[in-house]
Amino acid sequence: MSTFETTARLNLPGGPLAYTVRHSPRARRLRIVVDPRRGVVVTVPAVRRGTGREMEAAVEGFLREREAWLRSHLARQASVQAAAVPAAELATGSILRFRGEPHRIRIEAGPPSLRRSTVSREGADEVDELVVRVAARDRRLPDAVLRAWLVERARGTIEREIARHAAALEVAPAAVSLRDPRTRWGSATRTGRLSFSWRLVLAPPAALETVVVHELAHLRVFGHGPEFWAIVASRRPDHAAWRRWLREHSLELHATLA
Repeated sequence: MSTFETTARLNLPGGPLAYTVRHSPRARRLRIVVDPRRGVVVTVPAVRRGTGREMEAAVEGFLREREAWLRSHLARQASVQAAAVPAAELATGSILRFRGEPHRIRIEAGPPSLRRSTVSREGADEVDELVVRVAARDRRLPDAVLRAWLVERARGTIEREIARHAAALEVAPAAVSLRDPRTRWGSATRTGRLSFSWRLVLAPPAALETVVVHELAHLRVFGHGPEFWAIVASRRPDHAAWRRWLREHSLELHATLA
């Protein structure tokens, strides 16, 4: 029996709640998550013929018991999403994360001698700024200039973390690339090729480092068993906290400059 999903809606005291039920033959019990993109997802064991209504009632009871928790998580995710800065709305005064900290955007015309637009990180009284100086000859929009700058910062930071951890883990990546995936922060292949999301540079440095260690560990163990997690913990004992931070802020980071 393969995994399949169904959608449903339940009327609760706080209002209607839409959710997805994921039927998995590997599941041993009911489990609930609030996914940044998909909302409430309930994973349930695959049911035997004739027991579907019993499972449906169990799911509904499960959601009723946890309504307050669900509402608080959904509200927090909505506020996080509202804080993201889409590319089309980037302007002076916009706030976005860089290395986990909020930075105010300032966009200004560069001097006539400036041939290519630049970005600089500058201190300010209330919050640090990312200053985009636009060159008259540069056809790129400010959001493209800022994104390119962030990608380069991500590349340099990720390469430094790889250099810091690879030797200790006794691994050597065959190649490293930066992309903009929608569902993963990093990936590794059996041939030693690593790929990372440039958006990690928006997250706190410890979160970025955790992803680097995670992917390097896959060059030792290609799976997520106890041996793998022991390797990750040897370099980042607090990896679970930073993986949770990335899950909770995934929507915000992926919506920034999108």
